Amino acid sequence: MNYQTLASQNLSIKNWAETDRPREKLAISGKKSLSDAELLAILISTGQHGETALDLARKLLHHFSNDLHALGKAGIHEISKIKGLGPAKAITILAALELGQRKKDSESKLKEKISSSKQAFELFYPILNDLQDEQFWVAFLNNANHVLKTMQASKGGMTSTLVDTRIVLKMALETTGCVGIILAHNHPSGSLKASEPDLKITQKIKEAGLIIDIRVLDHIIIGGNSYFSFADEGIL
Repeated sequence: MNYQTLASQNLSIKNWAETDRPREKLAISGKKSLSDAELLAILISTGQHGETALDLARKLLHHFSNDLHALGKAGIHEISKIKGLGPAKAITILAALELGQRKKDSESKLKEKISSSKQAFELFYPILNDLQDEQFWVAFLNNANHVLKTMQASKGGMTSTLVDTRIVLKMALETTGCVGIILAHNHPSGSLKASEPDLKITQKIKEAGLIIDIRVLDHIIIGGNSYFSFADEGIL
């Protein structure tokens, strides 16, 4: 018996054969065996009168033309327009899609090898461009200079941000395989000049990192559409 027949009979998922229920199917055959609608049905969990969770999942996909990217960009209100999908279920769906996107982003970053200041700038530019406040970020790299992850270390005001050396190095130690880091922060003013505090914190993190064999490979300052590299200027 297929899903279409089951749905037309308005049977509860609990009455389906185990291999036809999305949760049981995932447990038996693995996640790759499920369709988009079946995966969404697991998130939706329960149906409404006359409709199973799978029916609602299909309606949701149809509403967004079977485009998961469009669904991920939707708001809670738009998803909740589907009868049977309230705000709580909409939030669950959006949270799951966001996790999937973050996993994809993380896997993509793992493939990135940073071998120049320009590549470091391109890594951080989408994060730090056009911000109204100053933020300090760190990229954690393995021995082959592949990016393991990026994390925000601090967030400040329009002209400065305080950075705790211990936090930066703690994040490095907690990142498996990390042997090097690239520091980056933005200047909302657009200035590319390294300030005295910029120079001091860079040197402080560099010296502390040497003790635990974590190398500071560069510090990138982003201002407007350009950047300043400590490594290129020979001031690391």
